[in-house]
Amino acid sequence: MTEKAIINTLNAISDSNILIIGDVILDAYFHGKVDRISPEAPVSILDVEKKDYRLGGAANVALNLKALGASPILCTVIGSDSSGDKIIDLLNAEGLDASGVIKSSSRITSLKTRLVSSNRQLMRVDEERVEALNREDEQRLSDLIARMIASSKPDAIIFEDYDKGVISLSIISKTIELARVQDIPVTVDPKKKNFLSYSGATLFKPNLKELREGINNPSIEPSIESLRKAYEFLNDVMPVEMALFTLSSHGMYVTNGTSDALIPSEANQIADVSGAGDTVIAVATCALIAGLSLEEIARFANTAAGLVCKSPGVVAIDLNSFKNALKPT
Repeated sequence: MTEKAIINTLNAISDSNILIIGDVILDAYFHGKVDRISPEAPVSILDVEKKDYRLGGAANVALNLKALGASPILCTVIGSDSSGDKIIDLLNAEGLDASGVIKSSSRITSLKTRLVSSNRQLMRVDEERVEALNREDEQRLSDLIARMIASSKPDAIIFEDYDKGVISLSIISKTIELARVQDIPVTVDPKKKNFLSYSGATLFKPNLKELREGINNPSIEPSIESLRKAYEFLNDVMPVEMALFTLSSHGMYVTNGTSDALIPSEANQIADVSGAGDTVIAVATCALIAGLSLEEIARFANTAAGLVCKSPGVVAIDLNSFKNALKPT
């Protein structure tokens, strides 16, 4: 792409409204020193010096979209608890609209706490409940999504599924039906539970592990021939317009069934892959809206993934770094 084309693409992104449906996670990082062993058990003691809280899951997708200049609209269900309050505070601090966030007394907010010393993660502690929403909360979310689609008229809808129970078969089918009626593209970052439930989606983006588990084929290799066969099988079972398979150090594979490409990875200095999938689905969706070609969509997403993998923890894309990385050589 020429520099002018890149600028035009980024300008097109800045005019878009994008609805995100999915699981929100509160990512906590407790940083400190380890210089003694507990007298109670043969374990290290972390003397916590700093606590850092970040938006994860679907909220990190919203952060990435905002960083790109788009206007994200987040629809989710969290718990009526202190972690849920922290989520709302962080959304407000980032200037993200929290009107689509439903609080429920029947759930707890997903919280992942990392214990870190000398830039090394010692342990992760998860607090969450991953069962499906109860009928009342599911209906509240379904009604909210319908209202948001009607009032905001989004340019695209993203499903960000972390298998935490927010996304159900009913919500998927109703949302895709509404989107198809209004010609709104739907992109999907799937997990195992609902993997084969997104028939009619515009772009489907699993990583290689999720793809192998989702179609029950552990022998899929990161080669163009193997990935082409995997897409053909997937599309027979669950038709989607295009697929973007992320392959970690092997890059990305993109196809629409007629043409395809295998794009090498740009992440040559990997510090942490946490949140990279959130960035990929955000950037790929924006590139799709901007009218980029199949291969250009993958290259935009691939460049973004390479950048976020250089930073520790869950981080959103930095727009200036992204612009510089996209500049033609």
